[in-house]
Amino acid sequence: MMGLFSQAGSHIRAKARGYTEDDSAPVDTEPDDTSILDENEGSIITSLISQLRVGMDLSRVTFPTFVLEPRSMLERITDFMSHPDLIFGAEHCNDPEERFIRVLQYYLAGWHIKPKGVKKPYNPILGEFFRCRYDYEDGTQGFYIAEQVSHHPPISAFFYTSPANGVTIIGELKPKSKFLGNSVSTTMEGENRVTLLGAKDDGEYIITMPNMYARGILFGKMVLELGDTCIAKNEKHGMYCDLEFKTKGFFSGTYNAISGRIRRKSSEVGEISGRWSHIMDFKDAKTGQKRVLFDAVKDGQHICPKWVAPEEEQEPNESRRLWRDLTTAIALKDMEAATAAKSAVEDAQREERRQREEKGVKHVPRFFKLLDGRWMPDLPSDSQDAAKIQEWIWPASAPKT
Repeated sequence: MMGLFSQAGSHIRAKARGYTEDDSAPVDTEPDDTSILDENEGSIITSLISQLRVGMDLSRVTFPTFVLEPRSMLERITDFMSHPDLIFGAEHCNDPEERFIRVLQYYLAGWHIKPKGVKKPYNPILGEFFRCRYDYEDGTQGFYIAEQVSHHPPISAFFYTSPANGVTIIGELKPKSKFLGNSVSTTMEGENRVTLLGAKDDGEYIITMPNMYARGILFGKMVLELGDTCIAKNEKHGMYCDLEFKTKGFFSGTYNAISGRIRRKSSEVGEISGRWSHIMDFKDAKTGQKRVLFDAVKDGQHICPKWVAPEEEQEPNESRRLWRDLTTAIALKDMEAATAAKSAVEDAQREERRQREEKGVKHVPRFFKLLDGRWMPDLPSDSQDAAKIQEWIWPASAPKT
């Protein structure tokens, strides 16, 4: 979604006003944050935008394939598991304030990862799932499973655990996009619920998501921003943090800025500042000392690799196999083949929905179940046994046809 309008805006402004490529990029964004469409692609986008109305819900709008990041949203969520060293061992910190800060580090380190250019991942179809395993250098493992549990409204449920390292993360993502005239907003409803298995008395650490904005799609400078406030909290210890993702002002400010104040009940613990795309710091309220929470420039390349089964061994509704033809076509820059591949998946989804409606049956998620308004993993009895977790995610009897 974001990639569509950011690229479209630059193209429309360039055509309508005679701007050059140098005119279209905001001063302090990264070089690969923007891109220019060619003549044919720009014409398609111009036609699409002409059909939109202010306030329109964009969940049902189908977008051209050349704005797509070649992976599903279910896989993109794994970006937040890319720097496990930031949270592993947090349960051994005696100070609950330090444990809270370690959880914040995990969360903040996931935002810097993005494809070249401004793109949007594939919208998962109902019943699609993505799974992977992490094999860490010390011999321990982590496991991840995400599933599209609802189509209208779209809801992606996800679960990550590393029993040996004492971390479990459960959550949902519920994006809602609207056309606002000169911008598009995506409200990122949902939350991350982190549990430190070695400090279960802490209960859950809950973190919500910021919203996303594509600004200047028709006039002015075009840019993609994270904005508004998300909340991190641990009610057991009275720990709270309001994290503000700052959008740039018209005349002042900078892109990708973030700030936040950590408090424990009524006492100030410290403040967070910096840029989520560069360096983020924590300043202790008692000592005044500052320390780096995460340096995306220095450490951003050290992303923990994940193991994903070869596509021929995956199930039909597994993300990489499901979107294989689309991903291949995008890599070859064959937009005609990409459009056909994307349409084939979406048409099959519509046909499956029609058949369910005719039979009067509802879709039942495979890996998750709804409990008290939350999507929870339908785990085996011993959810801290790595072998059982692996068998639950990759059952030996699973179909591969």
